[in-house]
Amino acid sequence: MNGLNIRLRALEPKDIDILYQWENDQKLWSIGCTTAPFSRHVLDQYIENSHHDIYSTGQLRFMIDTTGQHPQTIGMVDLYAFEPFHMRSGVGIMIHEEFRNKGYGSEAINLIIEYAFNFMNFKQLFCEITIDNSNSLFLFKNKGFQLTGTRKEWVRRGNKFIDAHFLQLINKDYI
Repeated sequence: MNGLNIRLRALEPKDIDILYQWENDQKLWSIGCTTAPFSRHVLDQYIENSHHDIYSTGQLRFMIDTTGQHPQTIGMVDLYAFEPFHMRSGVGIMIHEEFRNKGYGSEAINLIIEYAFNFMNFKQLFCEITIDNSNSLFLFKNKGFQLTGTRKEWVRRGNKFIDAHFLQLINKDYI
């Protein structure tokens, strides 16, 4: 899927090094549900099996590449916790810190919404964002996601628990 400045693409074997780096970055663990490092072997298997569709795995990951003369892989966007009966999926995004606040995340969310709603015909997308992640809250709200609830003490960070906002985007054109 191509945008103006980025493209979303499937995982490839060449992504192992960057995936290994990002999945084992403890600063990112609190955003997701990671509690232990991933081995290269496990990530190799994950990449090898990434060709399976979202209906069998419940998840679909796209790598985010810049376009232009010197393309770079700058992040990833996931559809996760897919529920085919309800036609909904969670969406999560990670942009490497040196590429943040340049519009790449916004463009990636636009592309994943277009894919989910117009190609996959999902009824809705949702996300959970900790209340202290103002950049992600701004990004998703700017894309039309509505705050529909707050989960109290939802995410553990060390000895503290932090609230997380639950946001949803409903496909008004769902058929």
